Amino acid sequence: MRFINLCFQVHQPFRLRTYRFFNIGHDHQYYDEYENRQIIRRVAERSYIPANKMMVDLLREYGTSFKVSFSVSGPAIEQLLHYAPEVIHGFQSLASTGCVEFLAETYPHSLASLGNQAEFLKQVIKHRDRIDDLFGQKPSTFRNTELIYNDTIGKEVAELGFTTMLTEGAKHILGWKSPNFLYCSAVNPKLKLLLRNFRLSDDIIFRFSNRAWSEWPVTTEKFVSWLKKLPENEEVVNLFLNYETLGEQQWKETGIFDFFYNLPKTVFSNSDYLFTTPSELNQKLQPVAPISVKFPISWADAEKDLTAWLGNELQDEAFGKLYAIEKQVHSCNKPDVLRDWERLQTSDHFYYMCTKWFSDGDVHKYYNPYPSPYEAFINYMNVLSDFFIRVSEKEITQSVEVKPPLKSGTKPKPKPKPKKSTRTSKKTTRKPTKKTAAKAKSKKSPKQT
Repeated sequence: MRFINLCFQVHQPFRLRTYRFFNIGHDHQYYDEYENRQIIRRVAERSYIPANKMMVDLLREYGTSFKVSFSVSGPAIEQLLHYAPEVIHGFQSLASTGCVEFLAETYPHSLASLGNQAEFLKQVIKHRDRIDDLFGQKPSTFRNTELIYNDTIGKEVAELGFTTMLTEGAKHILGWKSPNFLYCSAVNPKLKLLLRNFRLSDDIIFRFSNRAWSEWPVTTEKFVSWLKKLPENEEVVNLFLNYETLGEQQWKETGIFDFFYNLPKTVFSNSDYLFTTPSELNQKLQPVAPISVKFPISWADAEKDLTAWLGNELQDEAFGKLYAIEKQVHSCNKPDVLRDWERLQTSDHFYYMCTKWFSDGDVHKYYNPYPSPYEAFINYMNVLSDFFIRVSEKEITQSVEVKPPLKSGTKPKPKPKPKKSTRTSKKTTRKPTKKTAAKAKSKKSPKQT
């Protein structure tokens, strides 16, 4: 018996508007509200709404035999609640079936796990609580932003109480080993690791509609035949995709919805695979080996490292400036400042500054709304400069002493009179004349008789 772990990421960043140097200090509106609304509505209508309907239909048809998981970021939740609440209602309907698992992540979809441990922990707890409030589930499975993982992050995630974590099945980490097993953290074996099968996942995300690809078209029968060719001892295939793949990245006309509608039927009739969720895999399987990851890995590009978000001078400068003021931001304790602090941490802002235009250049161009990474950097740093001013102003406001009002019936205490100075003034002394000496002698007390 083998398993398919089908997971989807749901994420949309708050996109920044064109923010010029002359706006700094005068204009605190950072976001392109028109663009954000337009994109979230378009993606909802093309992807999220029909995809949720499809998932409901599959669960009605196959019951508990079909399972699926979602990781919904904080920015996506906020924008969906504001612009497309029917999508959230759809996720709530899915959650009520008991066959859908919602994962935890950093609330603003940030890189805090690489920059600030305390901030990372706050964001994870906030997201876990938000998922519990919206969908009635307290996640036991964690997936970090962009599937970023190393031993240190694994240790922190385990200490937060998570039992399972998703990350990338990077070749330079696995070596000869296969990603199609359950592993565990080398630092804390209680944390189980599920590794994404990037080849099969990317066949759907990037190559599904590519007519130049030798394997086009991808039918459910062909995809299941690839699954069946895997060694029989390999226990689980972890497919992790963007939810926008359905209808947005791969348009409806490509047959992507038909592919997923028919996938469960083909899997059940032509293979020994079953669908399951990450938390169920934790209970059903035993880890085959520990995995040690000294340097962070991710699911991006051919390198599977951090160079999509950090590494060039633009990214490092912006990242360093942002996290340098973490303490000052939290000392402000102002809702608008804390809101913008979270939104400015979203990993997409650093992704737009990536200067890799070689093997993965087309992918970066597709996701980048700016003409160049340099313009993305300038725009972000202009916003960050204004944000610094706001943080400084809040600090100054808090440092001013505010005296409490007097209780009724009490009189204000009188101000103490200033004491006379005991210091002798330095005056120039003159030699007494005969007249002044005679006057001084007459002022003395009379002699006793």
